[in-house]
Amino acid sequence: MPRYALIGAAIALAATAVVGQVGHVENLEAVESSVLRSASPKERLGKLLFEDVNLSDPPGQACATCHRLGAGFADPDRSAPTSKGVRAGLFGDRNTPSAAYMAFSPKFHFDETEEHYVGGQFWDGRAATLEEQAKGPFLNPLEMANTHAAQVVEKVREAPYAPLFAEVFGASALADAEQAYEGIAEAIAAWQRTPLFSPFSSKYDAWLAGRARLTAQERRGLALFEREDKGNCAACHPVAKGTDGRGGLGTDFTYDNLGVPKNPANPFYRLAPAHNPAGEAHVDLGLGGVVGKAGEYGKFKVPTVRNVALTAPYMHNGYFETLRGVVDFYNTRDVKPRCPDEFTAEADARRLGCWPRPEMVANVNTDELGKLRLSPTEVDDIVAFMLTLTDGWSPPGAR
Repeated sequence: MPRYALIGAAIALAATAVVGQVGHVENLEAVESSVLRSASPKERLGKLLFEDVNLSDPPGQACATCHRLGAGFADPDRSAPTSKGVRAGLFGDRNTPSAAYMAFSPKFHFDETEEHYVGGQFWDGRAATLEEQAKGPFLNPLEMANTHAAQVVEKVREAPYAPLFAEVFGASALADAEQAYEGIAEAIAAWQRTPLFSPFSSKYDAWLAGRARLTAQERRGLALFEREDKGNCAACHPVAKGTDGRGGLGTDFTYDNLGVPKNPANPFYRLAPAHNPAGEAHVDLGLGGVVGKAGEYGKFKVPTVRNVALTAPYMHNGYFETLRGVVDFYNTRDVKPRCPDEFTAEADARRLGCWPRPEMVANVNTDELGKLRLSPTEVDDIVAFMLTLTDGWSPPGAR
């Protein structure tokens, strides 16, 4: 088995261990059943569309394939750092972001006061809303691979839930392909706005509500996570209780270039020129490629740290195989020397005591990370705290 396949299997086993520890899958399945009992017809239609593997070309891939309930609504397949398309041998250039809590992401816009972009969907913000995001994967040649919206609509016309579509959007809703495609996206977004995708049911949430105890290590990790002069994670990943009584979303929905290196295991580099004309020289421009501004090159949307124990690998290109590796990188990026080879995997970089050059060397955030002065124990403490953010938690012995 290739080395990266073995690493992916190890990560999957680690995630399974977390699942077994907190019983989160069983608990979230119970939430799903509860949500369905009170779901509107549009939300039920959205679930059916979200899970329909016949809506790709060829059939075999659904939204839920890469956004699985038991994987923090991220990709459960850890055999590669970026997600497979429905057509054999094709991969996207990015790691699938979690769909959890993304209903809270504001519409993509430029904040004139803070002077940065906020909100939207996808790693680069190219979809302003959940509805716009839902349209994208169906027509992406490296994902569900339909060639036009009418192709998707025709499949919905033939689906057993077509009568439900007519109930929700009207008897003639499927007659007009453009109108029907808008309805498909609207229904999927409605499903993603249900509490199933944003349950606020982690151990940390229970602790905020006085129903759980954090260990000493977890409490130390939380303190470091929020300390502006040390970990400072909360600067971009706020988790403190808000005025609504709930814990924070784990993201501020802004964009950053963290100096993440190229990922030598990214299969996108090895695609044919028709899909990747630059080969290994490909550089992902991120937000900058969407807004057309060099000052935004290499910036990607800040992901939520909720369910982060389940969503490896990490960063837009899946460079980091471990959560500890992420925190170590934040801590030592500007302390360790540069690796001589820009294509150096995380495990090799940590063994060699170096970090490769950033994929995009411009616009790297040097103000909030890179030299955090955390000890190895403090790194472990922060990781321990982040493991408390997995939804579906229940007290030991309560399963």
